[in-house]
Amino acid sequence: MSDSAGDCAGQRPVVTEAEVEALVRGICFKTGPPRTLGVELEWLVHELRDPRLPASPERLSAAYAALRTLPLSSALTVEPGGQLELSSAPATSLTELIGSVSADLTAVRAVLREADLALSGFGHDPWKPPRRYLHEPRYDAMEQCLDRYGPEGRAMMCSTASVQVCLDAGYEEPGPLGYGRRWWLAHQLGAVLLAAFAHSPVAGGRATGWRSTRQSLWAAMDPGRTSAPRLNGDPRAAWARHVLDAPVMCVRADEGPWGVPEDMSFRDWTRAADPPGRADLDYHLTTLFPPVRPRGHLELRMIDAQPGEDGWIVPLAVTAALFEDPEAAEVAYRTVKPLAERAGSLPAPCNPLWITAARSGLADPELHEAAVVCFEAAAGALPRLGASTEVCAAVAAFTDRYVARGRCPADDLLSLLHVHGKDIRT
Repeated sequence: MSDSAGDCAGQRPVVTEAEVEALVRGICFKTGPPRTLGVELEWLVHELRDPRLPASPERLSAAYAALRTLPLSSALTVEPGGQLELSSAPATSLTELIGSVSADLTAVRAVLREADLALSGFGHDPWKPPRRYLHEPRYDAMEQCLDRYGPEGRAMMCSTASVQVCLDAGYEEPGPLGYGRRWWLAHQLGAVLLAAFAHSPVAGGRATGWRSTRQSLWAAMDPGRTSAPRLNGDPRAAWARHVLDAPVMCVRADEGPWGVPEDMSFRDWTRAADPPGRADLDYHLTTLFPPVRPRGHLELRMIDAQPGEDGWIVPLAVTAALFEDPEAAEVAYRTVKPLAERAGSLPAPCNPLWITAARSGLADPELHEAAVVCFEAAAGALPRLGASTEVCAAVAAFTDRYVARGRCPADDLLSLLHVHGKDIRT
């Protein structure tokens, strides 16, 4: 969400349709041995004394100014609704990544605590309606564009948070760690990860009917922007076509509000009298939000923010194990292959498999069975990846509490809401 490519128009020199296709094909999958790993963590920010209370914009601004003085290894950005995001630097191991991000989070929480603020790991704010914190041309244009499809866009912008895992694209050659296999696996295994880590069943204090309300928003808003390309054929060619055919969100301006065209694809723009430039293409790429986004590396965007200060470590560790360890990757591939039939011909996240994962979590028998096998494979792979005993124990505890029982973190929130009649607190 916060991956802006700059705020100036920068429309020259222009790019042709053929040049766009060649550029995208050249930058979307950078192949080679998988060596690095990253994570992007989004958090809701609220009053320390009561997570149901929003912090005023003035207090958020003061706290964020203080945070920007910290010597963090991660990039710190702010989302449209005031959510905080930490984007790690690429790390050469899971242990290195967890250590650096954990240190950054400790420093961030200390500063927020001084301001009587705190972070919450919900995929969707359970209490408060969407409220814009950032009023910038990019987000003004985004809101105007997404409002055409309904209220889901504003909720996505202002009320959601996630754990995004970033993986190297993989080898050029085929095999368990080849980029073609990893691209396909990310879209099928993605439904299992979505179901296992769903954590957003409540909005406005009421159950929504979805284990992952956050994912339901992505599926409902502007499919041309949030859907994956079809998985048949060459991934590079498919993504290049997808980029060209995706709708243009906005045309940037040096002064004043940005233009928000209707029914204009990037392909249409390249054929117009005033065609886009390379900077416009770079910006357009940041306005596409599929569940798996190729940015040279693969950015997996389907996992809800997790409960607890360290809850984010489990989806990171499980995802890394299932992609980076060849044995676990092969098990995951064989396990999720039958699920592709349920997905059918529709791309994620709007196909039946992903809709079921978002609505039912691991209550769905086939997703539950696949999760059990995949989490077992991940547990076996983590020691081979050098994971600490603490990380292995956290994955085992999550597996026992949720996966083995056909549950996900969303079910805990629903139990608090319906069974015990308690407030949902952090």
